[in-house]
Amino acid sequence: MMTPARLSLLCAALTLSAACGDDTPSNPSSTSTSSQSSSQNAGGSGGQGGTGTGAGGSGGSAKPPCALNADKAALDCVYATIGQTDLALDLFLPDGQGPFPLIVFIHGGGWQDGDKILNAKHLASLQVSRGFALASINYRLSGEALFPAQIEDCKSAVRWLRAHADAYGINPDKIVAWGSSAGGHLAALVGTSAEVAELEDLSAGNSSHSSRVQAVIDWYGPTDFLQMGGSHDGPGSPESKLVGCAIQTCPDKVKAANPITYVSKDDPPFLIQHGDADPVVPYSQSQLLHDALIGAGLESTFELVAGAAHGGPEFKSEAVRLSVEAFLDKL
Repeated sequence: MMTPARLSLLCAALTLSAACGDDTPSNPSSTSTSSQSSSQNAGGSGGQGGTGTGAGGSGGSAKPPCALNADKAALDCVYATIGQTDLALDLFLPDGQGPFPLIVFIHGGGWQDGDKILNAKHLASLQVSRGFALASINYRLSGEALFPAQIEDCKSAVRWLRAHADAYGINPDKIVAWGSSAGGHLAALVGTSAEVAELEDLSAGNSSHSSRVQAVIDWYGPTDFLQMGGSHDGPGSPESKLVGCAIQTCPDKVKAANPITYVSKDDPPFLIQHGDADPVVPYSQSQLLHDALIGAGLESTFELVAGAAHGGPEFKSEAVRLSVEAFLDKL
């Protein structure tokens, strides 16, 4: 268990302000510009192969693990470099030796804004104290690169973490993708598109390791952009900026970004939670994904959060927390 002193230090390390409070945006476009950070990577590790532990891989310039600080955290740790862009994550480990189940958190921001700090301080304060490792990742935003760059980066992060599972005491067979808003979309896509070559850039490193995850938590993420309607159809919408065209003019590109496109019998369990008063992403988007998963004979739980808009304090309620923890504890 995490001591109160360590929990206080964790909040201080994660927060942008003095308090360890809510950073969930009510609008996915309202967050600050993402910073792709670099860090000093320390040392390599041994091991080999497959979906298991060990560093390296046969493709790309694989990044070594980063040193942990006194609080068992590795901050601004570069997991891949694409061109001149360093892609970084923050990793927080529980007390003890592990192996720890791992949450990979993917931030929101309409794919055009945001940073790995978003939501991380709240989730880490809850889940690291319960024995889960947590990695919050940055990825290329739509102003830097069009889809599928974003999902490629998420999968690169999963491969990097799996490759260095021994170094950090992570259980490589218990990895959860969790995201909110645009991050929920990407988490769902990580969950449904395992082994889809078109959505994975193995040249980013650790190509012998799998990006498959064992569970997904999707908080109010969009799925089928063509069914969102209204301003989402415009050329300046976050969805259009993501795929590089007004979405109604390029249905094939939109289909490629839809997690439902890739649903298959081997997908992991999903927990999908969405506000019933969400004015940004209609909760019907989550219903579409849930129905597709159930239709394929998969395990999916869809919960409407009463009174919640696009994120907000309702997602910190005891009911939501208990549901999430019950789901995680089945991993």
